[in-house]
Amino acid sequence: MKNIDMAVEGDILTIRVDLKREFGESKSGKSITIASTEGNVSVPEHEEIKIGLNIYRKK
Repeated sequence: MKNIDMAVEGDILTIRVDLKREFGESKSGKSITIASTEGNVSVPEHEEIKIGLNIYRKK
């Protein structure tokens, strides 16, 4: 994962992302990647639950 922290407290999933970080152009070249799970990943402590997240801005 790039620039994503996930934590589970009880039944609540919290996702933290630093919006000031950037990782360059997306594969399409149309946007700048800020954060990504880089595909589907399991939620901490809940292997059966998956998340796929991309955060980006226009170029």
